[in-house]
Amino acid sequence: MRKTDNLIGESEAFLTVLDQTSRLAPLDRPILIIGERGTGKELIAQRLHYLSRRWDQPLVSLNCAALSEGVIDSELFGHEAGSFTGAKGRHQGRFERAENGSLFLDELATAPMGVQEKLLRVIEYGEYERVGGSKTCQANVRLICATNENLPQLAAEGKFRSDLLDRLAFDIIHLPPLRERQEDILPLAEYYAVKMCRELNFSFFAGFSQQAQQQLQTYPWPGNIRELKNVTERSVFRHSLENEPVNTIIFDPFTPPWQQEKDNESSNKNHTEPSSSTQELATSNGNGNGNGMWELPIDFRQWQQDQEVAILQQALEQAQYNQRKAADLLSLSYHQLRGLLRKYQLVGND
Repeated sequence: MRKTDNLIGESEAFLTVLDQTSRLAPLDRPILIIGERGTGKELIAQRLHYLSRRWDQPLVSLNCAALSEGVIDSELFGHEAGSFTGAKGRHQGRFERAENGSLFLDELATAPMGVQEKLLRVIEYGEYERVGGSKTCQANVRLICATNENLPQLAAEGKFRSDLLDRLAFDIIHLPPLRERQEDILPLAEYYAVKMCRELNFSFFAGFSQQAQQQLQTYPWPGNIRELKNVTERSVFRHSLENEPVNTIIFDPFTPPWQQEKDNESSNKNHTEPSSSTQELATSNGNGNGNGMWELPIDFRQWQQDQEVAILQQALEQAQYNQRKAADLLSLSYHQLRGLLRKYQLVGND
């Protein structure tokens, strides 16, 4: 039943979020989760609920962006019979359904000002009224909110209530985007690949080829984990070979096959001759003959690792072992650099 099993990762940024979430869960305070789309905000909300003292009570969710102003008011606080056209009976709102439990409000920044004012009253006094009603209802509900917007900026522009923001800002959980969780990309991809193989009735998952792994790790993932899930499942499905590793990652399903063939032909044409930088690298590392050619055979994977280690060491020395400056020199995030340093055991965990 609990979807928190999908919280997969071992990167420093991700583990920090899990630790913060675990520490906040027992506190009966409203919590704000901020993160890009597809980063798993609802999963963190579930973790907050199931690790709290309210774990055996309802966890109710509502996406504020999915409803218009009048409808969201009714969905949150309920309405009385006859309060508007078509209201034939009393409607139980989300606060009432979440009594003694938790209410998760996603896309909070889209909530109308009138609804924000009522939310503030619930947080401050534990009270609300149904739409069309005059009776004050009591609410014992923990509020968990999420957004991908810059709420302080919206508050400064008068588009979000600053007093509501103050009440939600006891502590903020910032979810890192997937590009800041480099070490988690392959474990997540393998998790979704295995699930897809089961759906296809494969007896096992043959893994990703070296080329596919590189594609997964160098892609920027604007859609984060949700996009990774779709990309992985699509790639496994189109590969459809149980006994062979997935070799090609299908990022864009909207590109027609004939266009993809043209792009591949163009790419192959552009890579028929080694670039000058590649030639220089080969020569400088003693594997080339000075004319941009390599002395074969070589251990290609070991050669790749040697190049990475050499340039990491050079960046560290140039940055005087300041890892953040070294990451900037390599156009990497700090966490991506840390992952590579751990991979090659260039520094300790401290």
